[in-house]
Amino acid sequence: MNEDFEKGLALFADVYGQDMADGCRKGAESGDDFTALHIKWTMEFPFGQVWTREDKLSRRDRSLAVLGMCIGQRSFDEIKYHTIMGVANGLTRAEIEEVFFSTIPYCGFPAANTAKAAMTEGFKALEEAGKL
Repeated sequence: MNEDFEKGLALFADVYGQDMADGCRKGAESGDDFTALHIKWTMEFPFGQVWTREDKLSRRDRSLAVLGMCIGQRSFDEIKYHTIMGVANGLTRAEIEEVFFSTIPYCGFPAANTAKAAMTEGFKALEEAGKL
């Protein structure tokens, strides 16, 4: 694997845990292009090249921006996982809830309803893991 993959996987492990990162590495090495390329590209580009640019924008601030974008797109699973990632990157539940409130006038109530359900699942997972 290349340097961007390794940087991305290390950041991913920091946020989601070593077990999930090990599963990603296994998938990337599986030889199944459908799985391997998706994981490689995910670790190399968003995690390895974008999220590691902390000299430009902190992971905390990037989490705020990404949550807002995911809400606008009604990306249920991404909202859930970026809620979890936001907490790992230093956001409080109150700050994440404020992102939600800020999106209502710009994205509308349907998107907000999707976001609230996804965030609630993310908060529940964090609580069960003792991280919130």
